[in-house]
Amino acid sequence: MSETPEISVVKIVEVKIGIARTSKYAMDYCGDSCDIAERPHGGISAVIADGQGNGLAAHHTSSWVVNKAVSLLADGARDGAVARAVHDYLYAMKDKKVSCTLTVLSADLETETVVISRNSNCPVIIKTPEYETVYDEEVGPIGVNRHMKPMMYEVPFEENMMVVSYTDGIAQAGRKRGGPQADFEKIMAIIRDNPAEDVDYVAKAILEYALEMDHEQASDDMTVVVMSILGQSQSGPKIEQISVTYPY
Repeated sequence: MSETPEISVVKIVEVKIGIARTSKYAMDYCGDSCDIAERPHGGISAVIADGQGNGLAAHHTSSWVVNKAVSLLADGARDGAVARAVHDYLYAMKDKKVSCTLTVLSADLETETVVISRNSNCPVIIKTPEYETVYDEEVGPIGVNRHMKPMMYEVPFEENMMVVSYTDGIAQAGRKRGGPQADFEKIMAIIRDNPAEDVDYVAKAILEYALEMDHEQASDDMTVVVMSILGQSQSGPKIEQISVTYPY
């Protein structure tokens, strides 16, 4: 009687991304844009941009910035070069009069690192089972300063690593409503209290906290992006999944 061959179980890395976004209250268009790009040598990047102002003009700016960045990443450009190239084009096309924040979070499977490019006044937060890091050094937006350069960070993969970024509608929630401003420690508590695989829940929970501070009427466009690096043992086919909810 023949024996059933043993199926090998291979250690793999799974990357999950959760995104939650809403526009400023009573605005038809969101001035924030976000998209993902598959990296040609393996991995995935999330790109977040916040255009100057609100409404359709800001939407056009941020959407163009994100689309340009996604195209360059898919072509194999390095993250820092992407930020510089998008800045140079925005600087030239808008005659250095329009700014836009830009953050790129990348899970690079070739180097097995998370690569972060920041041109935003909002932090990027990393949580692992071993440590927490907040990258919040001062850096300018793209589009207005000729000698702009991004803040760059590269962090080795760790199992159950969570990386979180958001736009200033989250950071400043409550400030324009006459009450207290969003508490960074409460945002950190949401990140600390949830496992890395729950990226969708963490993104939505942070957004809902900011909306609560704004009495459910967002005083600015809001976007939260959560990326997690998960180690797991798995046999069988690798299945990619994307889920999108787009209210209209």
